[in-house]
Order: sequence, then C-alpha cells, then structure tokens
Amino acid sequence: MRILIYGLGGVGGYIAVHLAKTEHEIVGVARGEHLEVVQKKGLHVSCDEGDFVSRFEAVNEKNLSGLFDIVLFCVKSYDLEQAALTCKPFLKENSLVLCLSNGVEHGDELRSLLDAKVLDGCVYILSHIEKAGHIKKLGSVFNLVFGGEGSEVLASVLDEARLRYKVPENIELAIWKKYIFISTFGVLTSYFDMSIKEVYENHYEEAKEYLKEVSMVGKAKGIEIEEEIEKSLQTASKLPLSASTSMHKDIKAQRKDELETLCGYLVREAKRLDPKGALDGSVEMIVKYYEALLKLHH
Repeated sequence: MRILIYGLGGVGGYIAVHLAKTEHEIVGVARGEHLEVVQKKGLHVSCDEGDFVSRFEAVNEKNLSGLFDIVLFCVKSYDLEQAALTCKPFLKENSLVLCLSNGVEHGDELRSLLDAKVLDGCVYILSHIEKAGHIKKLGSVFNLVFGGEGSEVLASVLDEARLRYKVPENIELAIWKKYIFISTFGVLTSYFDMSIKEVYENHYEEAKEYLKEVSMVGKAKGIEIEEEIEKSLQTASKLPLSASTSMHKDIKAQRKDELETLCGYLVREAKRLDPKGALDGSVEMIVKYYEALLKLHH
C-alpha cells in the first residue's frame, strides 16, 4: 500500500520511521530545513529503544502525486483543514484517513471535507523535533488509538511496523480520555510557564478543578470521563520533570498555538449546552484561563 504521513514532526516522524521498516511505500510531508535534511540524510530518531535512521520519500506538500491508500494527518489542529484539502485529489473512495492532532472534533471535520473512509483516533506520545532531521522521543509511552470502518486495515499495517495500538469499542470516549488531560495541562503549563509535573506539584488544586470542569462538559455531551480526573493527576505526577506540552512549547517559541482546540472548544460547547440545562455546573476556571491566555499571547 501507499501510505502518506502528512507532517513529520514529533508524532508523524516517529510513526514514519517505523512504517518505513515495512514493505509499504511511505511518503512523508515536511517543510523547510527539516525536509531538506530528511531528503538528504533520512530521519533520525532518538528514544529509549536507541538511536536509528530511516529513509523514505519526503516531499513538500506542493509536490504530492499519485494516490494513497492510507493518510495519517500529523499536523497541528489549526493546519488540518488546509492539509485535508491539499490531500483531497490524492485520495480514493476507499482510502483510509486518520487525524492524530489534539482535539475531539477532527473526525467530523475530515468527514465534511473528504470523500474517504474517516477513522477517529488519537495518539499517546511525548516527542518533538530536536533539530532539523532529528526527532526526540521522551519515555516509553506510545499508543495509537483509533476506531471506525477500516480499522482492521490500519491495525494490520501497525502490526507489521510493530507499533503499539488499540481499537476500543467506544472511540469517542477514548478520545475524550486523552483530551481531558491535554486540555488541562496544555492550558496550565502555558499559563504558568511550567512543565506538567511542576503544575501538578505547585498548582494541584487548579489542575483538579480544571479537570472536573472538562469532565462536566463531557458529561453534558453524554461522555462519562469523571474517573479520568484522578487518573490524569496520577499520570502528571509520574512524568519526567522536563515533560511539558506542545502548546506550552509553541507559546514559548511565539508560534501559532492550539488554544482554540484545547480550550476555546470547551468554552463554546459549554455555552451551547448550558441553555439546554445539560451542563451540571460552571466552567468558570476554563473560561478564566482561556481569556487570560488570549490576552497574554494573542
């Protein structure tokens, strides 16, 4: 099969180097100096398993060609629409597409844009571009979670690449289990300019309250994630002291960030749901940090 990894950052790059070990044809989309290094020297990954380099076709999005059987979108949420429209001419009706960006809306967004089989999913990984052509993965965590028609095809490919994955019965619930964590700690690491563990140690009560409010929005949508409050806190307590969030890194570097996906979405959903009486409780803390980060960084 022909597989496209759209975005060779921390997520897409790590996945691509493993898929490149299979017999499938792998194509990766990247830009700038990162693309140039990957084209000339391959993509280097440093992780707990060791250091290794993989070579595969890497192109700028303007140079895409041919048809793809599987497309994994590994871009930031604000770039998804443009990435999907760029890929549209290169998809077949039975092509599988999956977005691994942060957020809970992306499957629906892709279904509105593409004539393809859209999977819903998310990925658990701590990784980033250390320098052009080099991906640094922190810790041993990796799990690709997805669901929908065609999941067995992607699962077979991931088996070949020896990449860990899970196909849960309720993919919407699974996505929200990740979202409650990344929303809370994406926002709080960015606001306090601290790592995840530092937020846990210094702003425990704020983190717990924020998690509760995310849980309330989920519940109003029929998604029960209350038990994730304590699980998220436990996860935060066990992470390496240096581990932060992609939104925190983007804000520190004065790049475009995912505030709207990780926080603005909750504010809008709370407003939409509250008139119906579905939201049992306030989301004052979510609104507080959303407005504060808008003022500070936008």
